[in-house]
Amino acid sequence: MNCWSCGFSLAGIIRVGFRDECPRCSSPLHCCRNCKFYDQTYHNQCREPMAERVVDKERANFCEYFALAGDRPSASAKGQDSARDKLEALFQKKRS
Repeated sequence: MNCWSCGFSLAGIIRVGFRDECPRCSSPLHCCRNCKFYDQTYHNQCREPMAERVVDKERANFCEYFALAGDRPSASAKGQDSARDKLEALFQKKRS
């Protein structure tokens, strides 16, 4: 678990309050960017269908479904790896 803004390790933090901030950069911890449901590829960038829309994903909010995210690669990194693999397979030389 890392801060979305500076990457500071949040491993010792179990619960995040609405007003909690990162000890290093003072960015809000209770925001969409730190939530396990945050996903840029989903509608409203949230995998929780019952959650209300939050416009600014980097500001503190009062979402009831918030859960501190664990370590996960970003959606763009997963997409880049997949695209790179497909491209390499497409242009791979045929062996006889």
